Amino acid sequence: MDLSTTYLGMKLPHPLIPGASPLADELDGVRRLEDAGAPMIVLRSLFEEQLVQEQIAVHSDVDAHENAFAEALSYFPETQGFHFGPDSYLEHVQRVKRTVSVPVVASLNGTTPGGWVEYAQLIEGAGADALELNLFLVPTDPEESGLDVEDRLLVLVRAVRSHVKIPLAVKLSPFYTSLPHFARRLESEGVDALVVFNRFYEPDIDVRNQQVVRCLTLSSSGELLLRLHALAIVSGRTRMSLAVTGGVHTALDAMKAVMCGADGVQMVSALLADGLGHLASVRAQMALMLEANEYDSLAQVKGSMSLTRCPDPKAYERLNYIHILQNWRQ
Repeated sequence: MDLSTTYLGMKLPHPLIPGASPLADELDGVRRLEDAGAPMIVLRSLFEEQLVQEQIAVHSDVDAHENAFAEALSYFPETQGFHFGPDSYLEHVQRVKRTVSVPVVASLNGTTPGGWVEYAQLIEGAGADALELNLFLVPTDPEESGLDVEDRLLVLVRAVRSHVKIPLAVKLSPFYTSLPHFARRLESEGVDALVVFNRFYEPDIDVRNQQVVRCLTLSSSGELLLRLHALAIVSGRTRMSLAVTGGVHTALDAMKAVMCGADGVQMVSALLADGLGHLASVRAQMALMLEANEYDSLAQVKGSMSLTRCPDPKAYERLNYIHILQNWRQ
């Protein structure tokens, strides 16, 4: 069965891609991912805060105002909390490229323009086949409008795009008033792929101690629905590749994503929970599903349930909302 796809301009034997995670932090892990059948490997992100912090530290060497430097550093997280520093990240990209034969996608996570984006060029020089820019942003300023947020992020995307020639993917949060419009704006900036969506790790509240509690839970298939809707309304309206991340655990999940328009299907939580062998299992089950429905290739079903191609486009729009609320019975 032909499960091949094209993502970020690269032909892949199947769409199941291990997304950014600790799975690729060590070379042994990278080898195991390739042995498990990964067609592409996405490295975890290097953060804007790390790069800005390093730049401040460099300037401090020639800055006599040590107290000002210490105050500036206090705004950033402790460097011990990051697995890679800027230099070791570049070294890791180089080592991974020497270790595996599949494409390697590096990742930057940031939201504001600045000198740190020049690091994208260093990542390209280290050998990355593509770059994923993670725009994880939680707006908190009541003076900043939704358009202001989009404009600011587009300036960042434009800056990163100007520094690299390799394919560029942008990974988005789900908080956009008009995702299709913002996707079009990203495409106009030269973005090659859209990844929906980064997971929003909501903090919890410790009522007894009156503290904000950081927590992390692995995804579930229930999180996929929001992403399917986003894929369906963007697919067929852009030349960018589309990828899904978050909520893909089974072959059925992956097939739904492809039918809604996904070229790439990133998996993380399922591999962390069920092991790397789960990748081959999902791949085999997808082939069986296609065969059972008398398809010859995955390409035949890709985008078949998008807004522009599905039998009932209104199901993605307001009619579905009205129907569900009016017909629900306990």
